[in-house]
Amino acid sequence: MKKAVIFDLDGTLSDTIHSIKYCGDRAVAPFGIGPFTEKQYCYFIGDGAANLVKRALIAGGDTELTHYEEAFKLYKEVFRENCMYKVAPYEGIRELLASLQEKGLKMAVCSNKPHAETINVVETLFGKECFDVLQGQEEGMAIKPSPEGVFRILEKLSLKPEDILYLGDTSTDMKTGKSAGAFTVGALWGFRDRAELEENHADAVIAHPLELLQFLE
Repeated sequence: MKKAVIFDLDGTLSDTIHSIKYCGDRAVAPFGIGPFTEKQYCYFIGDGAANLVKRALIAGGDTELTHYEEAFKLYKEVFRENCMYKVAPYEGIRELLASLQEKGLKMAVCSNKPHAETINVVETLFGKECFDVLQGQEEGMAIKPSPEGVFRILEKLSLKPEDILYLGDTSTDMKTGKSAGAFTVGALWGFRDRAELEENHADAVIAHPLELLQFLE
C-alpha cells in the first residue's frame, strides 16, 4: 500500500504554459528573439528556468548564449510578477487530490520551479493545507532529474522510496522518479507525449488524473 504521492508541478498539477510563454517571450524580446509558440515552450521547459532561457535563446539564433545573463535576469524579474498568469489546475486534479486526502495519503510537490514561486502557485491554486511538503528549486540543491528533491521530501515525511508514487509529465520526471527508486507514472495531459514517457521507463502512463488511483495498492 502506497503512503504518499509526489507530484511534479508544471504540466502535471497545473497548466502553466501560458505563464511560461508570457515570461519567456518577454525575457528574450529585447534581443530580437521570439516570440515562440506554446508548443515550442513545451520543449524548452522541464529542466529549470536557466535551461528554459538558454533553449529559447539558442532557438532564436543566439547559439553562443551572448545574451544569457541579461535574459535570465529579466526572466526571473518578470516571472516573480507573473507566475500565476492564466495558470489553472488540469481537469480532474482537484478530484484526485480530494480522493488521496480521503484515503489518508500524504501529498508533496517536487518542482524545478524556484521554491518561492512553487509555493505561490500551489497555495494559490490549492490552498495552504492541501500538501504536506512543497519542494521547489533552492540554492545548493541539484535540479531534477537529480532525485535530491524527492529524497528531501521522503526525509520530511519519514518515508522510503517504495512507499510513494511519483507523477510527472516529462522525461526529466521519469528519470527523477526512477533514480529515487519510486513507482513512476507519466501524465499524458502535460507537456510531452507517450513515447517520451515510455522511452524513459515510466512504470505506467495515464491519460486522466483519476487513473492514478488504481496504482495505490
